[in-house]
Amino acid sequence: MNAFSSFNSNSSEGNVDINGKIAYATHSGFNYINNDLEVVANEDFGTIEVLSEDPLSVKYTVNEGVNWSDGEPVDGGDLLLSWAIGSGYFNDAKTDDAGEVVSGTTYFDYAGDTGGLALTELPEIGDDGRSITLNYSEPFADYEVAFGTMTEGGISTPAHVLAEKGGLADEDALIELIETAPAGDPENPEERPEVQALADFWNTGFDTKSLPSDTSLFLSNGPFIASAITPDQSMTLTRNADYSWGPEANVDEITVRYIGEAPAQVQALQNGEVDIIAPQASADTVEQLEALEGVTVEQGNQLSYDHIDLNYSGVFEDENVREAFMKTIPREQIVETIVRKINPDAEPLDSQLFLADQAPYEESAANNGSDAFAEVDIEGARELLDGATPEVRIMYNRDNPNRLNSYTLIAESASQAGFKVVDGGLGASDWGSALGNGTYDATIFGWINSGVGVSGVPQIFRTGNGSNFNGFSSPEADELMDELIVTTDPDEQDALQVQIDKLIWDSKYGLPLFQVPGVDAYSDNVTGIVYMPNQTGVWWNFWDWQVVQ
Repeated sequence: MNAFSSFNSNSSEGNVDINGKIAYATHSGFNYINNDLEVVANEDFGTIEVLSEDPLSVKYTVNEGVNWSDGEPVDGGDLLLSWAIGSGYFNDAKTDDAGEVVSGTTYFDYAGDTGGLALTELPEIGDDGRSITLNYSEPFADYEVAFGTMTEGGISTPAHVLAEKGGLADEDALIELIETAPAGDPENPEERPEVQALADFWNTGFDTKSLPSDTSLFLSNGPFIASAITPDQSMTLTRNADYSWGPEANVDEITVRYIGEAPAQVQALQNGEVDIIAPQASADTVEQLEALEGVTVEQGNQLSYDHIDLNYSGVFEDENVREAFMKTIPREQIVETIVRKINPDAEPLDSQLFLADQAPYEESAANNGSDAFAEVDIEGARELLDGATPEVRIMYNRDNPNRLNSYTLIAESASQAGFKVVDGGLGASDWGSALGNGTYDATIFGWINSGVGVSGVPQIFRTGNGSNFNGFSSPEADELMDELIVTTDPDEQDALQVQIDKLIWDSKYGLPLFQVPGVDAYSDNVTGIVYMPNQTGVWWNFWDWQVVQ
């Protein structure tokens, strides 16, 4: 597990698994995703009403009585702010073919994709003060989960707090600013100092490893509130006594321990120091867990994969150098070392967009060019390098044993072709904030998705997006992604993604390594834990957890 680093899990730097899980427990939204990957409406929080299907018009209303933990209502100002951030409304940055910004500004460093909500015009707050209506210029495949979904942190930024921190008089002034400041126009970029001040605070002002003395920086509108943090070690969540607008928890307090290594998690479970663990899966871990008395073990695939991404700048600006490095990556050895002991059928993953148990995987893998990297080819790498000995710094979470294993095997193999590999590993609470900051050439980490919708594709791969950390840019892929998010037919979505997958591989992006197996374990002291493959994991139904008396 990574260590907590931000109360804003929607920013690029804050978009780390533990931050998202804390956001899930401390914020509410219009719906959540259950372990059957179905969207479940949370009508105690508010309603989503489709006013028209063609053109698509959707009204989002927060119920009366839904409040932030400082007593202020969750209202239309909060919805309007979430929309402005998630739609990229003010952005006017223009990029070149390499994805580099050549003019204008991207204001809010949003980790998600702005393409879907960007199909909407500036919404008006309803007369009730608690709703906004989004009018889409085209059908949007993910409208149901693109706005205020608990899985993505719900409605997580209090508009009244950001207004104060950004130098505005109050929430009304923030609403007026959003409604009157001109929309971003990349052809005619202009400075918006008031918007920039808001964005600057949103981007970094909620980042912390400790509990701020300023309680406005971690307001809750969900079942729990953060009440204590020991940096890089643990966090305590306490029941939000005023909360009544969604699933209500059975327990009064949850202590979250950040324990990186699986053996230490198993030991903590055995000693009774923790009740629930979700360690990195390995044969040794499962064997140790199954040997424990009074412990239930659950296993399954995750909607997650480990990968190594190569920057499109610096030493890897040259496509030949990227391809040479990819030829040295020992994916079969990595799978054998890390995964196959727990899943004997595991194979290297051959798609950037599909997992092996998804229907389009075989078609995409057969056509995307992944077969060129099925085996290590040191001689082929040397030919491409033509005597050069490039220095490559690889960044990864050094406290994560699987990533350390992958790094060690990759570094050893790449050195045989002439690469000089530098260990750029960082600690559990630091590597996430380093993503995309230009201090490394390649990075090993994992992506996990919700299992619902298609917006995760442009979130990672569209030119200039906040989660596009390595600078991949393909105008052809961008066009296909624009088409993808307005395509509602699942078969057509799959066909578009197969095309996008091939473009990613053609560009020598880096390599997927393996689909991540999952394992959860819990003691007989607790009940209500149900396996979940998506990014909320064991947390998805935390309100059902119960201590056995």
